[in-house]
Amino acid sequence: MVLPMTTKHFLGYIRVSTDKQIESGAGLTAQINFINAEALRRGGTVEIISENESKSGKKLSNRPALMEALRRLDKGEAQGLIISKLDRLSRSVADFLTVLERSRKGKWSLVIGDLSIDTSTPIGEAMATVAATFAQLERARISERTKEGLAVKKAQGIKLGRPVVMSATTSNFILTLRNSGLSYSAIATQLNKTLVPPTRGLAWYASSVRATYQRVS
Repeated sequence: MVLPMTTKHFLGYIRVSTDKQIESGAGLTAQINFINAEALRRGGTVEIISENESKSGKKLSNRPALMEALRRLDKGEAQGLIISKLDRLSRSVADFLTVLERSRKGKWSLVIGDLSIDTSTPIGEAMATVAATFAQLERARISERTKEGLAVKKAQGIKLGRPVVMSATTSNFILTLRNSGLSYSAIATQLNKTLVPPTRGLAWYASSVRATYQRVS
């Protein structure tokens, strides 16, 4: 049954696959608390959709509870999907973009807690796409470093660390968000959340974002 437009109803999706995730704060209780708080803040009700822990999180097709939730959203049974962390939804950019496109066509919002993103706004939708891309890129980089054996390189005296030259992708990301009206501080927050490394230091700040923007604009 399609709910009246005056009724705000959300679906909250939770998934836990290992005991380690529970201990790290990504467990069921943490996810449910976030979802309930977000639904309340938006003045709506929420229904929790739970995925069996034995299901693989690598592909959307392997998660029947999520697929059913998406079908209900597409039918207009809820106005949005709330998740506590991006990796609870997808670890694949392709799968995430599929969900994002469904939200556009179905006119329902996607709320991602750890990225402070709500796709009901144009900026939120753009930043969700970019964040997913950077998240997958960072995972690929970590995997590559592990396979190459960083410990061996360090023992050989090879200097390890963050790249000195900033990638064109990062520069364009900063340029796009700044030109869309986002503050330097807000851009720095997004870069840090998506683990995009600065050329110097351990984190991005408004000053370093400003310097980069002025250099590439």
